[in-house]
Amino acid sequence: MSAPNDLENLIDLMARLPGLGPRSARRAVLHLVKKRALTLIPLADAIARVAETARECLNCGNIGTTDLCPICESEKRANGELCVVEDVADLWAMERAAVFKGRYHVLGGTLSALDAIGPAELRIPKLIDRVTTESISEIILALNATVDGQTTAHYIADQLEARVKVTTLAQGVPIGGELDYLDDGTISAALRARKTV
Repeated sequence: MSAPNDLENLIDLMARLPGLGPRSARRAVLHLVKKRALTLIPLADAIARVAETARECLNCGNIGTTDLCPICESEKRANGELCVVEDVADLWAMERAAVFKGRYHVLGGTLSALDAIGPAELRIPKLIDRVTTESISEIILALNATVDGQTTAHYIADQLEARVKVTTLAQGVPIGGELDYLDDGTISAALRARKTV
């Protein structure tokens, strides 16, 4: 009788993962059990290793297996540009694009009065320390275009005014996007961020 309970427990745990609901979790668990040697055992081993070794980079907040992530340790990345992102997933998305060659700073969220999240609950004080102690020439705010993201961007820009150049990512029409399918805010942002052809 314990086996079905263990399976149900695994299904419940999997259903808590982003993008998986109870039905998807059930299908995933059944697949893992059927392919035990090929997928379940290696997955369990990998999860156990990550549970032991994963840690937050002491400098930027990235997730890795050492106290400093490879990006912070790389001298080639010490070019004075610091890209500020909300979450590690945003950092990884920027790295996937392979266009930014500087270093990062993960805030751990955004300012939110409704959720009682102020600067001290985020890594904003650490960001200000980094500007003071590292040779930072530009802060690039790569925050989401939400109310909380824009509030956070304005707060950081105010805190760093006259200390360092602060820029933000351009916003607007995505490549391959059609105007008819865009919301008013995106069209407005695209119009304000227009450039010479």
